[in-house]
Amino acid sequence: MRYNRNRIYLDNADQQKIKQIPILLGGAGIGSVIAECALRFGFENITIVDGDFVELTNLNRQNYIEDDIGISKVMALKKRLLNINSNAKIQTYNCFINKKNIKSIIDGHQIAINALDFTTNIPILFDQICREKQIPVLHPYNLGWGGLVVVIDSSSLPLNSIVRDKKSFNELHVVEYVSSYMKFWGKPQNWLEDIVESYKKEKETLPPPQLAVASWLVASICTNLLYKIATNKKLKIFPEFYMSTIE
Repeated sequence: MRYNRNRIYLDNADQQKIKQIPILLGGAGIGSVIAECALRFGFENITIVDGDFVELTNLNRQNYIEDDIGISKVMALKKRLLNINSNAKIQTYNCFINKKNIKSIIDGHQIAINALDFTTNIPILFDQICREKQIPVLHPYNLGWGGLVVVIDSSSLPLNSIVRDKKSFNELHVVEYVSSYMKFWGKPQNWLEDIVESYKKEKETLPPPQLAVASWLVASICTNLLYKIATNKKLKIFPEFYMSTIE
């Protein structure tokens, strides 16, 4: 009964298949919205890893409420997800991924979502280990008026292949790569170029601006890609990408 409205879009065999697929969600920021969209679609086996706590500044785009402020993100998100589907298998790690725990956390999963902050090289190491273990990885990006997702697998280029200085790689490089790609192919995203330039001109060192609009766009793209991977359907891998915009 729960998934009756999914009919025609996917058959019963696929619905049962995605229910069992173990998904690893690294990062419960934008990942909090992805988790709910995936759960409502039928992915019921989700592991969430994050050591952060809910803050007021998260509420403009992440899947939390005022009562969650000060609570660990993984616990607040687990409570929300189980209130949607009490039969779901939601495993949590209330910690940050590091070099010591990364392999044990990744083990046992078939698809991963890398929504980790690029403040260290852990996101790249996360990809590297997943590639070695043949685990496809989704990278979601909140572009304000647009959502961007790239897929990394054992046959794709690594994410940091687009820069020469791999040690300084961050998510801004991906956004600039996509912007240049679209411009080269005659589909310039002037609004995105303007946002990037304005962000780079900010005098303070601040996190990138993000909107709730893109969080839900990204969640939709990721859920579709999770479905495609789980059911062995064709998809684009990096350096290709998925982008949806309302601008």
